[in-house]
Amino acid sequence: MRQYRIDNSDRKAYPFGLTNVEGGIHVSVEAEAKQCSLLLFAPSAPHQMEPEPVRIKFPEEGRTGNVWEMTVKGKDLERLQYAFEADGQYFPDPYGRAFTGREEWGEAEQVHKLLRSPVCQEEFDWEKDTPLEIPYEDCIVYRAHVRGFTRHSSSKVKNKGTFRGILEKIPYMKELGITTLELMPIAEFSEVMTKKKQGDPAGGEELTGKLNYWGYGRAFNGAPKAAYAGKRHSPILELKNLVKELHRAGIELVIELFFTGQESPVFVLDMVRRWVREYHLDGVHLVGTAPTGLLASDPYLARTKLWASYWDERDMPAKGGRHLGEYNDGFLTEMRRVLKGDEGQMNALAYRSRCNPTGCGILNYMANTNGFTLMDLVSYEQKHNEENGERNQDGSSQNYSWNCGVEGPVRKKKVTELRRQQLRNSFLLLFLSQGTPLFMAGDEFGNSQKGNNNAYCQDNEISWLNWNQTRTNGDLLEFVKAVIAFRKAHPVFHGKREPRLMDYEACGFPDVSYHGVKAWAPEFDPFRRQLGILYCGSYGKRPDGTEDDYFFVAYNMHWEPHGFAMPHLPKGMTWHVAFDTGDREHNGYFEPGKEPEAENQKQLMAPARTILVMIGKMKASKEE
Repeated sequence: MRQYRIDNSDRKAYPFGLTNVEGGIHVSVEAEAKQCSLLLFAPSAPHQMEPEPVRIKFPEEGRTGNVWEMTVKGKDLERLQYAFEADGQYFPDPYGRAFTGREEWGEAEQVHKLLRSPVCQEEFDWEKDTPLEIPYEDCIVYRAHVRGFTRHSSSKVKNKGTFRGILEKIPYMKELGITTLELMPIAEFSEVMTKKKQGDPAGGEELTGKLNYWGYGRAFNGAPKAAYAGKRHSPILELKNLVKELHRAGIELVIELFFTGQESPVFVLDMVRRWVREYHLDGVHLVGTAPTGLLASDPYLARTKLWASYWDERDMPAKGGRHLGEYNDGFLTEMRRVLKGDEGQMNALAYRSRCNPTGCGILNYMANTNGFTLMDLVSYEQKHNEENGERNQDGSSQNYSWNCGVEGPVRKKKVTELRRQQLRNSFLLLFLSQGTPLFMAGDEFGNSQKGNNNAYCQDNEISWLNWNQTRTNGDLLEFVKAVIAFRKAHPVFHGKREPRLMDYEACGFPDVSYHGVKAWAPEFDPFRRQLGILYCGSYGKRPDGTEDDYFFVAYNMHWEPHGFAMPHLPKGMTWHVAFDTGDREHNGYFEPGKEPEAENQKQLMAPARTILVMIGKMKASKEE
């Protein structure tokens, strides 16, 4: 104690937690207690008894309300770790930037350890890195779990299940064509689940035998998870390096933060600001209960992507670019019903394919953490969550899925081909819609969870991506790459604003128009399962200023073939086939510049459960 002294002569206002100052540290913590102390722990050698911590009491004059603070001066503070004590109870710093004690994933002993934070704040060279600020209309979002992304032996990475594992997969993500990586919760949480001991008046807890694999629940929301860095690496430096390398590859990083609703609005705001300012994050997905109105109006976050399930119109900025993003299941529910061929869904198809409001980005997805993967969506009609240990009572029973005739894995060629076709349909439904497309890591190569639609506790091959499927389902992977490249190449499918459904520039065509069996005559009767959508290329400008192409997308989600009368193109143009999800010979698509001319320019026959994308191209001259 004699080597440390309290110096409260500096009356500056400091943030919560620990702040390095000249010659020492300033600490500030909230505690409703009669006494509060700072605990300083010296590092101990392995297998040696840990010495008692140095206890430094907060002076009463340093207390304001329930906030205790003081400045401690002394030598060698940087080699120590710290926590707090209030009325005899030890507790970690809620504002801690990193924690020791959970470096090993799934270690049961972590439940009983006091988490401690390093006093030393590590330096990092960002090399002029800044967030990328990619507009919503140009984003392709890829959602992953840090551990599950590379934990499987087939990932072929050196550091499996860690931030470094993701780093090793950057070339793959870049080749795939994504622009934005979203990571499920990465803040320091306890994956070892406990429950209260029955009949224990002291309120003790015991292990459940399950792991909180996803990471939803109470967490230290200002610190990256130590187990995602590994035993020998700093989680702070590992995450910062991942962000910097992703940015070098032109990929944004958005992380998911879960709040229980017990946190104060000030704490939530501080935590979100910390991730954005200290880790150069491009966005934060707010899950649970968070003060969305407060965050939306924060000037520090005005250019940061903030995602939530709902934003009040009053939260949306009156001017400037969009930074708020709506992330809900509306698209998933309705487009899954379209895919199935349910009655009365053509209005939903028309609306969801064009929805792109000016005040808020829209995150569209066909599959997400809760619910079936895309492969399971076309392979199962019932959830199969028996391995969760809850008698298959957990998880949603409303999945709007269709197994194509047989439940689960099957070798029947007719069924497997139909499932492949439905997967191609799913990706076109997603990527031809105006909002920002988001898909789960692994869906591009047919990842399955064996029908488990709530794999929150499955830290095994149910949730780990099997990268061998990039070969066995390589045709699907190549199709997804082609669809992503197609969307990027054609601005009519990802405009800055929602189509107006009118010819407001006097081009001779509306920007977007709907068609039925007859051209210019859409039919939205409940029994209809087909719709044609025409896109006028004059309303899509490429980066070089040239106009986009004309497109006609024929959706036939019926189990019978249907014809579409083709709208006339401007003089000198003919229809060619860009995508045909029922064409197995060409894997559902044709390379740019090699699209075959349609045999019939007046009538298009769409086979059952097929999406056709036609592109208008100038006729080749006789000399050519």
